Amino acid sequence: MPILTAAFGGGSSSPALTFLDSSSPSSSHCHCLIFSPTTLKFPVIGRPLCPQSAKVAVSVSGSLQTENSEQGTSNGPIPDPPSSLETLRLARRSADWRAARAYYERGVIYEGRIEGYNGGGLLVRFYSLMGFLPFPQLSPSHSYKEPNKNIREVAEGLIGALVPLKVIQADEDSRKLIFSEKEAIWSKFSKHVKVGNVFEAKVGSVEDYGAFVHLRFPDGLYHLTGLVHISEVSWDLIQDVRDILSEGDDVRVKVINIDSEKSRITLSIKQLEDDPLLETLDSVIPPDDLYNAGSLGINEESNIEPLPGLEAIFEELLQEEGIDNIRINRQGFEKRVVSQDLQLWLSNAPPVNKTFVLLARAGRQVQEIQLTTSLNQEGIKKALQRVLERIP
Repeated sequence: MPILTAAFGGGSSSPALTFLDSSSPSSSHCHCLIFSPTTLKFPVIGRPLCPQSAKVAVSVSGSLQTENSEQGTSNGPIPDPPSSLETLRLARRSADWRAARAYYERGVIYEGRIEGYNGGGLLVRFYSLMGFLPFPQLSPSHSYKEPNKNIREVAEGLIGALVPLKVIQADEDSRKLIFSEKEAIWSKFSKHVKVGNVFEAKVGSVEDYGAFVHLRFPDGLYHLTGLVHISEVSWDLIQDVRDILSEGDDVRVKVINIDSEKSRITLSIKQLEDDPLLETLDSVIPPDDLYNAGSLGINEESNIEPLPGLEAIFEELLQEEGIDNIRINRQGFEKRVVSQDLQLWLSNAPPVNKTFVLLARAGRQVQEIQLTTSLNQEGIKKALQRVLERIP
C-alpha cells in the first residue's frame, strides 16, 4: 500500500516528500517531490520501475489524483468540498426567501430599488434576490404625471428610484418574487376614501364588463384605481362600454362600495345623474312649456291611446300580485326626440291613496300612467323588471 513520508537528509538541504510503494519488495524504488524553502514546485514524476505502482499528483488545492498505470485508467480528481463563500451565499439566499415570505404574509411595505426593466415590468432588488414588478401593478400616478411618455420611457425614468411595494407572490421553488406598487399605495390612500365620496377621475382600461378608473387626489396625482361596472356607467341599457367610455376620458365618479380585504373600490358614474325612473311628467316637460303652441300639448282625456307596446305591458302588470289598476292619466310632447323606442320608468312622486305614477316615452310623446297597488316603490320596480323580461 502506498504511503507518504517526509524525509530529510541525503546530503540535500531541501526537505522532500517521499512516496513509497509497499507492494515493491524493495523500498529503493520511489518518487520524490522536491520543493525549495522559497518556491513550491511540482516536478514531473517519472514512470516507476516496479510493475505495479500508482502515480501521485498534488494539486494546488491539496487534493490527490491517483492513476493505476497497469489498467491505464484514471479515477479523476477527488472533488473539492464547497467553499465557505458558496455556502454563505446559498445560506443568504435561503434567508432572503424566508424574509420575502414574511413580507408577503404580514403585508409589510418594502422600499425596493428599481434596477432595470424588460418588456413586462420592472426589476426590483430584494437583498440578494431580484424580484419583478409587472407594469399593470405600477401606480397610475407615474403615467399620468408624464402623459406624453410611453410605459418603457416611464420605466427607464424609474431606474435607481426607491418605490414602496408589497410582495404579492414569494415562491422559492419556482423562483417567483412578484411585487405590487398598487397594493402598497392602497395602504396609504384608501383610508381617505369613503362610500359616497365623489372624485374627478380618468378612464384607464376598458373591458367588456366595465371600465377601470383612476381616482385623482388633492395632490393632483392618480393614486387609486376602481371599477365602474357596466351597470353603473349609464341609466340607459348599454351593450358595449366602449360606446360610452374610452381610455383617457375625464369623468366624475361616486364611490359606492369599498372592499378593504380585497383592496377594491366600486364606482358609479350614473349615480351622479338623476335616476330617470324617479322623474315626473313636469320635470321631463318643463312647466313653462306646458301651453306653448307647437311645443307641447297636454291631453287629460281618459281615452288616450297607449303608446305602441304599452298595452301588452299593462296586461302583464295586472297579472302581478298586488297591482290592482292601471290607467293613462295624461300625456304631453317633448321638443326633441330622446328615443324612438318605448321607455318606461317609475316617478319619484309620493303615492296618493296607494297610487303611484309611471311615465312612458316614445319619440316626442310622453304619457303619465297611474298605478294603483299595495306594493312599495321597490316592489313596483321588481314587478316591472319581471314583466319586461317576459315581453319579447
